[in-house]
Amino acid sequence: MLASNKIVGFVATKDYKRARNFYEKIIGIELVNQDPFALEFRSGGNLIRISKVDDFTPMPFTVLGWQVDNIQNMVQELTKRGVTFERYSFLKQDDLGIWDSPERSRVAWFKDPDGNLLSVSQHP
Repeated sequence: MLASNKIVGFVATKDYKRARNFYEKIIGIELVNQDPFALEFRSGGNLIRISKVDDFTPMPFTVLGWQVDNIQNMVQELTKRGVTFERYSFLKQDDLGIWDSPERSRVAWFKDPDGNLLSVSQHP
């Protein structure tokens, strides 16, 4: 029923200015609206609402991710822009922080300024 509809993702922030800079300038997605309730970005035809909250605790798992064609190039470009990729002792990651799953997907994780865990992934 909803399969043909676009998705709207939601992420929380305590600081509009830092979030806007990160999502718009650092990771390069398009800001389409800012109001008292949320920053709204467009990415791949979908919307992401960065909701302003007074306080929250970031989840310990990925809350938002992007599927990319070339993860190595994307991680290198994001690193040049100041993004730091997460390292996990329980995963075998390459020098860029990319993990190769048993199913041949490749994933790298990073956090936004509020500590939300984000990812880029490449799938076979």
